[in-house]
Amino acid sequence: MTSLTLLQVAADAGAALGKMGAGIGAGLASIGAGIGIGQIGKGAMEATARQPEIANEIRTFMLITAAFVEGVALIGIVVCLLIILT
Repeated sequence: MTSLTLLQVAADAGAALGKMGAGIGAGLASIGAGIGIGQIGKGAMEATARQPEIANEIRTFMLITAAFVEGVALIGIVVCLLIILT
């Protein structure tokens, strides 16, 4: 094999590993978001059980925080998809 052929094979293998890594990254971003939102819900339920009179404020803060967690996860998934598609 010529050195050019070896370089092409190495580049193809590197691209495949990059795409596999991007897929793993998208999965981890989704798992992280699920865990984060679960912890937010857990904390909100505990806080509401302790102080039921401020349940509306707790719910508002919980939804805002969950939206931020989802936004970060969405950015991670979009970056991974851009890596896969390029």
